[in-house]
Amino acid sequence: MHALFKSRGKTAPLLADEAFLEEVPISETVEFADEAGHNPVSLEDFFAEARESALGEYSKDKKGAVQIAGRFMGQRGPFAKLQDSYGTIQLYIGKNDLGDTEEEKERYKQLVKLLDIGDFIGVRGEVFATGTGEISVHVRELVFLGKSLRPLPIVKRDKEGNVYDAFTDPEQRYRQRYVDLTVNPQVREIFLKRSRLISAMRRFFDNKGWLEVETPILQPIHGGAAARPFRTHHNTLDMPLYLRIANELYLKRLIVGGFEGVYEIGKMFRNEGMDRTHNPEFTSMEIYIAYKDYHWMMEMVEQCLEYVATEVTGNTKVEYEGKVIDYAGPYKRLTMFEAIEEYTGIDISNMDEAALRDVCKQLHIEVDPTMGKGKLIDEIFSEKVEDHLIQPTYIIDYPIEMTPLAKKHRSVDGLVERFELFVNGKEIANA
Repeated sequence: MHALFKSRGKTAPLLADEAFLEEVPISETVEFADEAGHNPVSLEDFFAEARESALGEYSKDKKGAVQIAGRFMGQRGPFAKLQDSYGTIQLYIGKNDLGDTEEEKERYKQLVKLLDIGDFIGVRGEVFATGTGEISVHVRELVFLGKSLRPLPIVKRDKEGNVYDAFTDPEQRYRQRYVDLTVNPQVREIFLKRSRLISAMRRFFDNKGWLEVETPILQPIHGGAAARPFRTHHNTLDMPLYLRIANELYLKRLIVGGFEGVYEIGKMFRNEGMDRTHNPEFTSMEIYIAYKDYHWMMEMVEQCLEYVATEVTGNTKVEYEGKVIDYAGPYKRLTMFEAIEEYTGIDISNMDEAALRDVCKQLHIEVDPTMGKGKLIDEIFSEKVEDHLIQPTYIIDYPIEMTPLAKKHRSVDGLVERFELFVNGKEIANA
């Protein structure tokens, strides 16, 4: 289903989930811009410098010419705001600064009056600092680059700091990320940090000499994890294929083939439930190194996260949800049994299935008759321990019933050499 909107006598499709958006009456602005010679120009006519490099070298005592572009975000008196991918910068537009003749000056004044919030403009002028020290651009030329066809939400704040008309509805934000990015600067920062995080992680592995690879996304067998897959069909081969739920098996084959270290950063797909921490498609990093054990891997993960945190934030300490999390190693290590005893006061290391069911009942944990020993231990840990693991913590040496395919412990019967890393109550890595 499509809706239609009209623009300058033409029609263009509007996605159904955007149909509720109001249309800006654009004809007056566009027609005036055309008639006055301010029609949108091509990139060949106006090349905007990257604001970071264009303005970075200027200070209160050092002025210089610059040309930048972005969204017009409103005006108060001679001062306007221009927003680009780096943030917002102040523009100063004097009454008689635009145009050489009186006729040109009047046309520019009319154009500025007709600009709507969200319109794309380019400006040329000089960088200077206001009396308060704010870096600004004294506009000498203004170029109309493009019209915002729909109005942006305008966030308002009163003198007491109360916020009105904020774009906060989760459904709208997720469906219209482009609007969310425009009006909520903190969302843009999340995108930037995520990009820097992945780049930093890639640099860390590359500097170690390990090989980044790409493994198949369409697989004939959905292996490497226990999850329901998305299924598709290959018409030419007349066979079912699955979007990968994990890339483990293909990475292991590369190790068998002779590579000593391989890793992949890519999308996985699981056709299961959704919540705040589970998405049908998600990005994961998986790495395999030959001739190493889980103690070495834990140390490597500590080094990696410490490096990434420093590269992205400039510090190993990161504030999140009111907590300060320190990614500097070494991290705390607890065995599965030690962790459960620390937070419940109960030693379950020698308990059988019947005793574990009694413990679950004592701790008010709901279980069902189909759960075996491994699942019962997992339920106790999930319900009573995970939320306490705020600082980076390794849970190691799992009971074999929980992970029967992992390597048996070298010195303790009934355990396997495996770890999971928890931060802020969530698992972020395992091996």
